[in-house]
Amino acid sequence: NGLILTNSHVVTGATKITVALYADEEGEEYDARVVGRDPLTDSALIELTEKPSQDLPVATLGRSGDIKPGDWVMAIGNPFNLAHTVTVGVVSAIGRPFPVSEGRWQDVLQTDAAINPGNSGGPLLNLRGEVVGINTAIFTGGPVAGNVGVGFAIPIDAVRELLPELREGTITRGRIGVQIMPVTKDLAEPLGLKEPEGALVRLVERRGPAAAAGIEPGDVI
Repeated sequence: NGLILTNSHVVTGATKITVALYADEEGEEYDARVVGRDPLTDSALIELTEKPSQDLPVATLGRSGDIKPGDWVMAIGNPFNLAHTVTVGVVSAIGRPFPVSEGRWQDVLQTDAAINPGNSGGPLLNLRGEVVGINTAIFTGGPVAGNVGVGFAIPIDAVRELLPELREGTITRGRIGVQIMPVTKDLAEPLGLKEPEGALVRLVERRGPAAAAGIEPGDVI
């Protein structure tokens, strides 16, 4: 029915959205609109407002929770305007905390499959061809924005949970009223923890839900 998952940052601020399909050899493009987007997972759902005559292919969503470091994956995207580029690599890490806004983090998949500017919104696929992530960011390590083997994808499980709300166009979340940061190895011992697990409370919003519950800066959740 013409619904397409992509990144929120790809369509944010757009005044016109067009989609090109792999099957259209003549480079025809189709207009689309934003149905819903969620900056905190950098995900968005768009819909074709005009469609080709042929049936549209449907991507199968896998389970990113089944992915382990070392698993082979494939990224598809449009790096440097080179449409439908395919790159292959492995998952380097899972659950990598990635900042999405002040005090907010999203766990992402890290991969060495080549991801470059223009890959944003493209799928990260497992060996069965199932979508396990949405390619969203890279680490460049220098002045030139290019692949150095460190790319990040939003796990599809996180986006799958939001799909019903993305279809409705509005994302609703509970508010705790804290700013948190990951508990690193360097912090674990001073905090009296055996393992670097949990979230360290950095700031508690005055008169917020967490403050009313007795949460204080320095607590570990």
